[in-house]
Amino acid sequence: MKNPAPSVLYQRARATRTRAEILAVAVDLASAEGLEGLTIGRLAIASHMSKTGIFAHFGSKQQLQLATVGAAKQIFLEQIVKPGLASPRGLPRLKVMLESWLGYVERIVFRGGCFFAAASLEFDSRPGKVRDEIASLTKAWLMALQREIAFARIKKQIKTSVVPSQLAFELHAYVQEANWAFKLFDDKSAFLRARRAISERLAEGSAQ
Repeated sequence: MKNPAPSVLYQRARATRTRAEILAVAVDLASAEGLEGLTIGRLAIASHMSKTGIFAHFGSKQQLQLATVGAAKQIFLEQIVKPGLASPRGLPRLKVMLESWLGYVERIVFRGGCFFAAASLEFDSRPGKVRDEIASLTKAWLMALQREIAFARIKKQIKTSVVPSQLAFELHAYVQEANWAFKLFDDKSAFLRARRAISERLAEGSAQ
C-alpha cells in the first residue's frame, strides 16, 4: 500500500487542527451555556465558521455533544489525573488529585466551572448516549478516588474503620460544593473552606 501523498497528509493534519480548535470553543461554551444549547449554528457563530464547516466535522448535534464531552475528558485527564499519577499511591496521590481538581475550578479553566459538574446537572434526567457518557466518566472519577482510599487503608495510611465509598462521596461533595458556591455566588473563599474540610476529614481518618 502506498503512503498518502504529502497533500493528503497536510489536509488531514489541517482537519485535525480545525476540529481541535472547534472543540476548544465548544467545551468552554458548553460549560457556561449547557451542552443542550450547543447547536451547530451556535458553535458556528462562536468559532467564526460556517454551519457547513462545523457539520462536516461532526454531522449531528449528538455527535458534537459527545465529541465535546470527549474533549473535556482529555483536559480533565491532563490537568487533574496526570498530576496525581506522578505521586505515590494512597493518601499522597489522593491529596494531589483533590488539590488538582480544586485548582482546575479555581483557575477558571472553563467559564462554567467544572465541566462535568455542569453537564451532570444538565443531563442527569435525560436518558441517552450523552447522559450515559457523562455518567460513565463521572463514576470513573469517583471510583478513582475510592480506589486510592482503599489502597491507603490497606497500607495503613488511614484507619481500617474508614469506608472508602463513604469517604470518596464526602470528598467529592466538598469540591462540588466549592464549585457551586464559586460559580453561583462568586465566592472565592469556598475553595479555602473546601481545602479545610478535606484536610480535617483526612486527618480524622488518618492512622498516623
